[in-house]
Amino acid sequence: MDFENMSIWCWLLPILVGIICGILGYFLGKGKTEVIDNTSSVQIWKDKNAKLTADLDACRAQVATSAVVAPSAQPTVATATAMAFNAGAAKAVIGKKIKQDDLKVVEGIGPKIEGLFHSFDIKTWKALSDVSVAKCQEVLNSGGDRYRIHDPSSWPMQAKMCYEGKWEDLKKWQDKHKHGKL
Repeated sequence: MDFENMSIWCWLLPILVGIICGILGYFLGKGKTEVIDNTSSVQIWKDKNAKLTADLDACRAQVATSAVVAPSAQPTVATATAMAFNAGAAKAVIGKKIKQDDLKVVEGIGPKIEGLFHSFDIKTWKALSDVSVAKCQEVLNSGGDRYRIHDPSSWPMQAKMCYEGKWEDLKKWQDKHKHGKL
């Protein structure tokens, strides 16, 4: 007889607890039915998006127009590199003599890593600035395990600064990042 009463309570107690929890949850949830109105902020973001889309379309139209009007006015790679490199300006800012397209100017690249890049036919600042970080990592991986510890994430950006002759920006960036040891 005790077993029969016990089996009823095994069913009845969880049902009662569930009903009580359901009722409490209903009343607690009903008390906090505050609706948040975000329509004004959504409209602000829609307006910003529309303005940016219009700006993007205008830029695309301008690029398309300039490419059609004067394709010969765009500099070739050789003339752009020649115009950007000024050994005197580089030495004045960096503090040592810089040779054109010396990849060792990029923080983190030494003579051996420069050799790895040369074996991948990446021999100029322009070429390094155009490669992806994944390609830089592939070049490092080709040298074996000892080169995998290097972080090439900033190398294309630094090479672009060299290529464009932005020596002050390069020096400032390298000093800020403690020469790659941030």
